Amino acid sequence: MRRTYLRRDRERGVLGTLLWMISETGEFAGAVLKEEQMKMADEAADVYAWLCSTCNLLGINLEKVSFEKYGKGCPRCHHSPCECKDK
Repeated sequence: MRRTYLRRDRERGVLGTLLWMISETGEFAGAVLKEEQMKMADEAADVYAWLCSTCNLLGINLEKVSFEKYGKGCPRCHHSPCECKDK
């Protein structure tokens, strides 16, 4: 994402990029509500791409922080699969 879109993302700015992610999240939700499997997958990829772009602008290494938080299972109960009582 950084190599492909960073220049354009910087021009758009954090807020503009974040708004695109929110828009794509709405499209993803719409596909889920309509149970359109192919559209769900396509929109999920878009949400992920815009999240990556937003994180790039904010200096967040999404892969690193995701593994730090979830790489060893649930961050609350520390099990995988999660064994938390209140889901």
